[in-house]
Amino acid sequence: MLNLASDNVVGASKPVLEALIAANDGAENSYGSDQFSTRAEEMLAEIFEHEVKVFLVSTGTGANALALSALSPPWGAIFCHEESHVIDDECGAPEMFTDGAKLVGIAGVAGKITPEALERTLTRYPKGVIKAVQPAALSISQVTEAGTLYSLDEIAALGATAKKHGIFYHLDGARFGNALVSLGCTAAEMTWKSGVNVVSFGATKNGCLACEAVIFFDPKQAETFAFRRKRSGHTVSKGRLLGAQMVGYLEGNHWIDNARHANAMAQKLANGLATTPGAHLPWPTEANEVFVILPAKVHTALAKADIKAAPWASLSLPPNIHVREGEAFWRFVTSFATRTEDIDHVIGVAHGA
Repeated sequence: MLNLASDNVVGASKPVLEALIAANDGAENSYGSDQFSTRAEEMLAEIFEHEVKVFLVSTGTGANALALSALSPPWGAIFCHEESHVIDDECGAPEMFTDGAKLVGIAGVAGKITPEALERTLTRYPKGVIKAVQPAALSISQVTEAGTLYSLDEIAALGATAKKHGIFYHLDGARFGNALVSLGCTAAEMTWKSGVNVVSFGATKNGCLACEAVIFFDPKQAETFAFRRKRSGHTVSKGRLLGAQMVGYLEGNHWIDNARHANAMAQKLANGLATTPGAHLPWPTEANEVFVILPAKVHTALAKADIKAAPWASLSLPPNIHVREGEAFWRFVTSFATRTEDIDHVIGVAHGA
């Protein structure tokens, strides 16, 4: 079977595994006070060109939910796209970890929200009104749940709106490397220079076994985080095994190489599927996810060839795009492990349907 349903279906990359094996020898300090975790924080400070406080966790859900818990009180409102990962795919973890903060979904085409939409939504949550949850934070996904990207100008415009209204700004970067490669910018430009306060820095989808980082640019905002992480069960006793993964991931720009390859494979697949009779892409492929509406006969041919993709549904399709009878909406995701011949095979089956 060729599985392109997600970038979570592949294992860890070789440099990450080698770093993990090397760190396994001997004894080390526990609970994150080890040399590998310290080195990971130093490397991330270099990458982001800023003083940072870094907390490693093993899941993206933990990273997002804990990050938001540091930004919002239980009576707070966290604004996000109506189909964002934190609102649709975390099983209520952000609400639980914040002790009850309200996630407020905002509509937007292709998985993105605009400053204007955020402004309109904020008018419904005035500060100081006791009967209403209080504006606390904005959370965006980069890459979005539609596989699209916010430009630097768009990130900065949302950051300016958040600052104007006195709310914090969180970036869910589960596919941070893929976004960075596509935009051709620096990590600093995509985050703190655009007003972002906290980043969930994803590594698992792009080569790690199970490792994510919550990154704060203001140490004061991180003061309670060590307690939050421990209380939630996300403090790993053998923390060096997380630190070693992150070091292996970042060293020699391995994370950038992985993301660049995944993005290139997605672009190749998008180009091939775009020329498949009856198929159409609702928006451009901007990272490592390809969203495509396929005729039933094409999907049937792919299924018979044991090629797996993820069936999809979206509220953020452009107004002129519809999934009609006899069609289905699918998501294909490439990774650092996707081969050129894999993509050629998918395109060949689709064209031959």
